[in-house]
Amino acid sequence: MSSSSAHSSSGSSHSSSPQSDTLLQLENIIEDHPKDNLLHSPDTLLYFAGALPHSTNALPHLTNALPYTADALQHLVDAPSSPLHENTQSHMPPQNRSAGRDVHIFDTRDRSTSIGGLVLTEGVTNANLHTMIEIFIFFNGEYDLRNGSNIKIEKDDSPLLPGNYYIDSRAPFNINNEAALVRTSTSSQSGQRVQVFCDAVRSRDRRCVITGKEALGAPYNIWRGFEAAHIFPLAYEEHWKNNNFARWISIHPTVGGSINSVQNGMLLDSTVHTLFDAFAFSIDPDDDYKIVHFGFDSEQIAGKHLDRRLLNDPQRPVDELFRWHFRQAVLINMRGAGEPIFEHDFPPGSDIVGSILEGPKAAERMEFELFNRLATEVDLTQ
Repeated sequence: MSSSSAHSSSGSSHSSSPQSDTLLQLENIIEDHPKDNLLHSPDTLLYFAGALPHSTNALPHLTNALPYTADALQHLVDAPSSPLHENTQSHMPPQNRSAGRDVHIFDTRDRSTSIGGLVLTEGVTNANLHTMIEIFIFFNGEYDLRNGSNIKIEKDDSPLLPGNYYIDSRAPFNINNEAALVRTSTSSQSGQRVQVFCDAVRSRDRRCVITGKEALGAPYNIWRGFEAAHIFPLAYEEHWKNNNFARWISIHPTVGGSINSVQNGMLLDSTVHTLFDAFAFSIDPDDDYKIVHFGFDSEQIAGKHLDRRLLNDPQRPVDELFRWHFRQAVLINMRGAGEPIFEHDFPPGSDIVGSILEGPKAAERMEFELFNRLATEVDLTQ
């Protein structure tokens, strides 16, 4: 296998963008400031907020909103009460997505180094494995996929079996190094700018479109246990704009921009929403909207198919967004050891900001957390 990596042209750009500039700013801040100052300085939080990619238009709103965001920030910063604070806090390291894998993928020329894999769940077929491999690997010619007994694995609907699989390609191939937009927070989004989105998704679905569980309180506007989920995350709106994802949207909301279209949303059970945001599962629109689970399927949704009532609705989500999410899920879960799984259920006394700053993707995660907790507090469309 070639040691070089290749960029995908799908949904990415080589030119500098406001988002990439922001991440560079945040990385420089993290490198240039002592950790203690970053953890305990309100000015630092304001600096981060000012560096958000939406700052050109949104900064006045964010600045005005800052006095009212104590509740939103309390889970991000556990303010110190004594000099001993940093020594009594615990850090929560990110988890490894390769844990528990029972499917391992190798280059046949190097059978000792795994280049990817997955936790096998219900419904995954040989054809699915081929499709997913072709997302995180770029081939320069034909290839065969063989099991440990050197038997060729066809692109068919036979159930995939656990084991080692070897890519046999005469031409060198490259690992796709396309950046994955990992959702580093599972904070529920709220605020005026997404209310129209929530209302539209609720009105259309009235049930979890993955499990089929009905929202029995819907006639009384009671939605406990159900959440309107963005397929493409709201916090990466700059990426949405830079890559003109709005071209896929035909139903535009009155406020909030195209990213808040009902066509970018689904009503989900709250637990299922958390899993979807974490890319623990995704929907393959090119395999009859099958639910492909990439981890331990406690909700028993793997191998099922998206609710047909949603697919028959004229306001249904667009296939391009399902396809984007599925591609991201493959890159995040299957490429190499996978992207880190970030902890969100921090016990009392945890050093939340310290865990972010000392972990991977620190700048990106800090940006995501701050945007989620600040920007959704106000209506940025006015």
